[in-house]
Amino acid sequence: MSDAITNASPAPAAPLDFIRQIVSEDLKVGRHGAGVNTRFPPEPNGYLHIGHAKSICLNFGVAAEFGGQCNLRFDDTNPTKEDVEYVDSIRTDVRWLGFDWDTREFYASDYFEKIYECAAALIRQDSAYVDSLSADEIREHRGTLTQPGRNSPFRDRPTDENLSLFERMRAGEFPDGTHVLRAKIDMASPNMNMRDPTLFRIRHAHHHRTGDTWCIYPMYDFAHAISDALEGITHSLCTLEFEDHRPLYNWIIEQFPDLPGDPQQIEFARLKLTYTVLSKRKLLELVERRVVSGWDDPRMPTISGMRRRGYTPRAIREFCARIGVAKNESLIDVALLEHSVREDLNQVAPRAMAVLRPLKVVIENYPEGQVEMMEAINNPEDESAGTRQVPFTRELYIEQDDFREVPPKKFFRLFPGNEVRLRYAYIIKCESIVKNDAGEVVEVRCTYDPHTRGGSAAGERRVKGTLHWVSSTHAVQAAVRLYDRLFTTEQPRTDDDSQHFTAEINPNALEVVGNALVEPSLAAVRPGATYQFERLGYFCADPDSTPMRPVYNRTVTLRDSWAKIERAQA
Repeated sequence: MSDAITNASPAPAAPLDFIRQIVSEDLKVGRHGAGVNTRFPPEPNGYLHIGHAKSICLNFGVAAEFGGQCNLRFDDTNPTKEDVEYVDSIRTDVRWLGFDWDTREFYASDYFEKIYECAAALIRQDSAYVDSLSADEIREHRGTLTQPGRNSPFRDRPTDENLSLFERMRAGEFPDGTHVLRAKIDMASPNMNMRDPTLFRIRHAHHHRTGDTWCIYPMYDFAHAISDALEGITHSLCTLEFEDHRPLYNWIIEQFPDLPGDPQQIEFARLKLTYTVLSKRKLLELVERRVVSGWDDPRMPTISGMRRRGYTPRAIREFCARIGVAKNESLIDVALLEHSVREDLNQVAPRAMAVLRPLKVVIENYPEGQVEMMEAINNPEDESAGTRQVPFTRELYIEQDDFREVPPKKFFRLFPGNEVRLRYAYIIKCESIVKNDAGEVVEVRCTYDPHTRGGSAAGERRVKGTLHWVSSTHAVQAAVRLYDRLFTTEQPRTDDDSQHFTAEINPNALEVVGNALVEPSLAAVRPGATYQFERLGYFCADPDSTPMRPVYNRTVTLRDSWAKIERAQA
């Protein structure tokens, strides 16, 4: 069954957060007519991350819940940082999360001509002017939070001269930085965004869609407001850092009453996650400095990284629903995200056995050459998943950690003289051990009780420990990547101190176990297939796998190893 959600699909009941309350009230009074139109407007200058997933779920979710539509619109107004690779990755990620924009894929560049015409109209009504100050001079004239700005000496240029200069800017007559087009609002405004903000700048750069047609590009605030109005967006949902931009957004909309829409900007708190950086600039730095292998590195908080790690779309959507939508920012424990993933995979992931650090076990009283097929349950949470056959032989491998020559207190696994059950198979007893020249245990010699197969007989002998295992004859060698959190601090710094930023990287965020052994059923699987390795955690087959050498990424442990979810629920 497809995991996709379309705008026509019935949406699950969602808490009536403050945004949904606003939308509901707007519909009651007919503020935007009878419909609800939202948009998800990513910049194609990087890969989407878990913070974008929250926005995707909100924008597409609100539209679906109120019978409306959500557009996918790329904010491609800065050609120096954009790439088709990012456009393709964004499409893939949004679809993978389960959302569909049908034919409503748009680009800010679709509207460049119209945005230019709007800018020219502002000049003609004396609401915009061409400023020839340098960038540093503009900053100096802008003032501070406690001091008003000063008018540019070019603010009162005649309308005809402004129009002529603007046309010549478009024609490519001037180098970058020579002129900008600014709105004429109020240099004394307490809101810095209203102090004659820049609307257009010169940028001689090749655009991934328009080529070299344009050498002037609109600023985000200007392009975004006009694009919303052109598309008939009713509710423009954005994160809290744009709250101070709302007066400018409204000012722009008010200048063009003839545009189709009258959008309303509403801000919500962005996602902040512990042990995680959600700055595109910092994530790009990690990629460029080769701290990670790429945007889809499973340690990255990108949607592509999470997909490669084995996270499911349903788990991410459930996480976004759990954290909700609020006006005030808060720090969310990454353990809650992992908990959502763990809950979902527990329901759907097939079980299998794998041994990461093998220790050989020889069952001395088991017939040499004999192979028994043990029936193993594929998923105890899903009866329809059925069973599989796992080969059992005289020589096996168990985890090194499952044996102790001198066991600590309450150690119920294997040690000299103790009995344990092998999962789906027999009870065995440790009789002796074999050590190498360094004094390390390299082999455990055991006996088995042939009357204890499967562990299903009534009144059978009970033991406290149950171990997973693989047959030495049939096991397949695999590489297993054990991932941990990318940062060592709960709130990594994201300022401009790059040295400090990289100093907080967790040196143990990746451990590669090269000689793991997996049961035969795991030898050839499709990349992206996720399993529960019994007693070890959830693991996902990586695209690096080959037919002779599977590679598995640890998705999440069986329990919250950082113990925060359990403590919170205690």
